[in-house]
Amino acid sequence: MSRALQWIKRYPVVRGMITYSLLWPTGCLIQQKLAGKKMNEIDWKKCGRFLVYGGFIVAPSLYCWIRVASIMWPRQDLRSAIAKALTEQISYTPMAMTAFYFSMSLLESKTVEESLNEVRVKLLPTYKVALCIWPLIQTFNFSVVPEKNRVPFVSMCSLLWTIFLAYMKQKEQKDLEGGILAK
Repeated sequence: MSRALQWIKRYPVVRGMITYSLLWPTGCLIQQKLAGKKMNEIDWKKCGRFLVYGGFIVAPSLYCWIRVASIMWPRQDLRSAIAKALTEQISYTPMAMTAFYFSMSLLESKTVEESLNEVRVKLLPTYKVALCIWPLIQTFNFSVVPEKNRVPFVSMCSLLWTIFLAYMKQKEQKDLEGGILAK
């Protein structure tokens, strides 16, 4: 086995960081293509911000959350999985979404005030969608997927979620103030 593969196996957080460093900018790219952009119109800096955020913020924080949840609920059964998924929805998820909007806004060179306003406008609509999706995914993840594969599994599921986040991130705040489907 190569040294790189041994290193990745020894440090599982790295596996998640590599996965998220690929999937998050891919989600951003897909969202831009779905919005009708041609390849020469793609905002590559935006994809780069998604790479930085996904690989260096999401992956390590998710890895830590999964480790803590596995310590708090060591059994891999349905009851523990539901407890983990529900706990995640009231603890990790709001923090992660807040960090996403705030950090990505700062990476766009927005002011702290502008970043906080984006969180204020976009957090609740995004959280409502998350409540419909992530408890089911995480219940499956915590009850069926082996611990060493949980971050990669979630990262694969998060590709669609990342496309949605990229959509919400590019959506104008004034459009969201009237509701998620407002024009």
